[in-house]
Amino acid sequence: MITTQTTSFRSQGQRCAAWLTHPEGEGPHPAVLLVHGFGATHEMGLTQYEHAFAAAGMVTLSFDFRHLGASEGTPRQLISIRRQLSDIEAALHFLRRRSDVDADRVALWGTSLGATHVLLTAAQHPELAAAVVQCPVINTRNAAMSSGPRAVARLAGPITSDLVRSTLGLPRRYVGIVDEPGRTAIVTVPGAKEGWNSMVPPGVEFDNRVTAAIGLELIRLNAASKAPQIRPPLLVCVSDQETLMDPRIAARAAQRAPHGKAIHYPADHFSVYHPPQVEQVIADQVSFLSAHLAPTKGAGDA
Repeated sequence: MITTQTTSFRSQGQRCAAWLTHPEGEGPHPAVLLVHGFGATHEMGLTQYEHAFAAAGMVTLSFDFRHLGASEGTPRQLISIRRQLSDIEAALHFLRRRSDVDADRVALWGTSLGATHVLLTAAQHPELAAAVVQCPVINTRNAAMSSGPRAVARLAGPITSDLVRSTLGLPRRYVGIVDEPGRTAIVTVPGAKEGWNSMVPPGVEFDNRVTAAIGLELIRLNAASKAPQIRPPLLVCVSDQETLMDPRIAARAAQRAPHGKAIHYPADHFSVYHPPQVEQVIADQVSFLSAHLAPTKGAGDA
């Protein structure tokens, strides 16, 4: 019987809320750490991946980054790539220390901006068994320009204000995570607001705001450039109708990774989370992870 346990781990002294999904059997099992996208929380669509991977015999760990969702951290809705990478390191440490997890068979999985985190982390961890990214946003400079230069210009004032407020210890300046074209938000491409809302289940409130300074960090970031340094097997699930980033960047990252593989889907950024597309995407990911997280030949022999 597959079960999910609510738990937590600490990252730089603060509690990260986490969800550990167990497959049947005592283990030790291979494990997959799930990394969500920009401003997203565990409640936004991760359960289907947890259950699918657990059904294939893998422990899965999902969590909310600090400052988001059920995790600690003030100010709320602060997003910092550096802090979030520290959270991932803490999550990996927590996962590998478990007696029901085979520490030599741990993989990373990331969606949307979480793919940036996965590529940056995988480049630093050649011992990982595998890495998977879907609808990846791995060149946020390119993603920023997808909303157009006017949208980027509208963020200049809030970003400057937030940076000054942070330096002076004043309350932070917020902007929307996602909004309609022509509004002030980090993401304003057509259809993005509806897509984000499609990830929010009934009865759950999505906090659609973020400290504005992240905009400056994102416009400088290009995780795709790390692809040649990623030693673990890498699966890139490319949405060929991607609207948040040029999909050719994702395909090239798979080509440049030493053990990279790309699978293409006739999907946009959000349809990969929903039927009918999600079933095929998950099946491909389970097949890839099962192949690379299988026990080493001879493991466990007397």
